[in-house]
Amino acid sequence: MTKKLIAFQGAFGANSNLACKKFYSEFEAKAFPTFYDVFAAVEKGEVGYGLIPLENSYAGRVSEIHDLLQKHNVSIVAEHFFPISHNLAGIDGAGIEDVKEVLSHPQALMQCQNNLRELKMKIGEFSNTAEAAKFVARTADKSKAALCSKMAAELYGLKIIKENLQDSCSDNVTIFVAIAKEPCEVDVKIAPVITALLFTIRNIPGSLYKALGGFATNGVSMIKLESYIPGGLSEQAKFFISIEGHPNQKNVGLALEELGFFSKSVKLLGVYYADEKRLKS
Repeated sequence: MTKKLIAFQGAFGANSNLACKKFYSEFEAKAFPTFYDVFAAVEKGEVGYGLIPLENSYAGRVSEIHDLLQKHNVSIVAEHFFPISHNLAGIDGAGIEDVKEVLSHPQALMQCQNNLRELKMKIGEFSNTAEAAKFVARTADKSKAALCSKMAAELYGLKIIKENLQDSCSDNVTIFVAIAKEPCEVDVKIAPVITALLFTIRNIPGSLYKALGGFATNGVSMIKLESYIPGGLSEQAKFFISIEGHPNQKNVGLALEELGFFSKSVKLLGVYYADEKRLKS
């Protein structure tokens, strides 16, 4: 029997690939070059799921994901907290004194920025941590190294020069979300539930305050509220919000009704179970 597919962005050995192996070991992971390609594959039914990094505890949200969630007809069906470790990897024979430039994804570089600054290394951005490892392996240049996983270093024949280069070793966690073509069924009696939405407020005085007021008056806890501006057009500012509870619960339904009244548009992104690590934090 053929395994079902789960899509991730990047190359094999990327942290997204490692997350697929940890949380969806029964699926065959399939690599796609861009986040857009992952969303498109899920939307077209080419894969069962996509696993997408939403935000990092140290470096913040992953750019473009909110915009893709807005544009594609997919649903968030799960969240997963995944600890991230970045390793400095170079070609065989290279030592830390040989490395002059470090290549990796902007998020990885940001998560290691203080340590890299101390090492006085030049940085170069790459589309993916594993792709950076592949590139360094091809160059066979001792002066170049990649920030990547141990799996990526092994896959592409690199040597780990220095482990755990991330600035925050104890709590460097990325929240991944699984997306699917159809929403999932959840039951608040089984485990705590999260509802995620995107909304755009109406152009009236105090609209954001009024739109969010329903959550306070109805006793609904907000987990996250974040604004973003697609395409740099300030008049199109959108907000990402995640809350505790299910839309079918009376207090949540009333809060969402109030949100809708003061918003130009509201898109439900998904209703899914909270990761166990969120509940412990």
